[in-house]
Amino acid sequence: ACKKSGPDLKIGVIAELTGDIPAVGDSCKKAAELAVAEINDAGGVEIAGTKHLLRLVIEDSEGQAQPAADAAKRLIEQEKVLAIVGPSASLGAVPAAQVAEEGKTLLITPWGSAPRVTQDDTGAPRKWVYRTCFTDTAQVAALAKFASGYIKATKVAILFNSSSEAPKSQAELMKKAIEARAGQIVAFESYAAGEKDLSVQWKKVAEATPDLVFLPSYYSEVPEQIKQARAAGVKAPFLGSDVWGNPELLKSAAEVEGAYFGAHYNPDAMEDKVGIFRAAFEHRYAKAVPDDGAALTYDTMMLLKTALQSATGHDREAVREAFSKITSFDGVTGKIVFKGGSHDPVKSVVLKQFKGGKSTFVTTIDVD
Repeated sequence: ACKKSGPDLKIGVIAELTGDIPAVGDSCKKAAELAVAEINDAGGVEIAGTKHLLRLVIEDSEGQAQPAADAAKRLIEQEKVLAIVGPSASLGAVPAAQVAEEGKTLLITPWGSAPRVTQDDTGAPRKWVYRTCFTDTAQVAALAKFASGYIKATKVAILFNSSSEAPKSQAELMKKAIEARAGQIVAFESYAAGEKDLSVQWKKVAEATPDLVFLPSYYSEVPEQIKQARAAGVKAPFLGSDVWGNPELLKSAAEVEGAYFGAHYNPDAMEDKVGIFRAAFEHRYAKAVPDDGAALTYDTMMLLKTALQSATGHDREAVREAFSKITSFDGVTGKIVFKGGSHDPVKSVVLKQFKGGKSTFVTTIDVD
């Protein structure tokens, strides 16, 4: 017998389509569209015996906090979406998460790694907000382990944007992690949003003669910052975080050559899920290699599909309840494990290096 067909289910997507990191938003949008096309081509999702197709409603966060919150509010109150995917950047994910919590709507950020995304102002866990990526706390633990063990760095300098959520969080956590490993932070410098000339900060870093420089800046800022650092006399290797994870950096291969960074997956991995996803993405988008944001968004959509298929109904509470029961999921970005009811998954951190004009795999570090 044919299954009954129900109304399309609206899924909101908040992406950084304009602003400082448009490549992140573009990847999110493309991966969400690919996932929904695959789900709908396979017949949609079945909830309590009724088949539904998914329909995306995409909003632009502009890579900023207030527009992200406004987008979440529109999706919840006007579009009546069932769930929201995004924003990706923590700067927008934190305020959007607050709106989702108040509006009792499931929100899953693919790439928002700052601890505050899934926590309220008191540090208590939010009920309606999850993430697909590792947290900054877990990532920095892996990066500190890599810095002290693989690079053998004992003197570390850090430069970060003091007004950007994830970079600030990562810098502060790295300082604690390096010191906990008996390392020394020889320079801890910051800059304000929009500040381009960092020659003063880089001069202080150069004078501190570090073994390693941790630079958790977004991919769009990194090339010029490293160029200024070298001009100021900084000779140490650079270590970046997952906010470096975009192919746009390869356009500045000379500046980033030799630098290491944390990542969410290895697109060159010889694994079925990675290969199938990459082939589908490249076929749909003119051979564009899917970056971290694309892979994480795709995993997020498939996690949401899993929840929908086990939900008792197509209302927001039923979907949140179903999502809360997911404990493990094998995704493109690896095994995603939610332990003890946590909304922050346990995942591996991939370490990569820019070498010979390419982004190459170095190692994987597991962090509990």
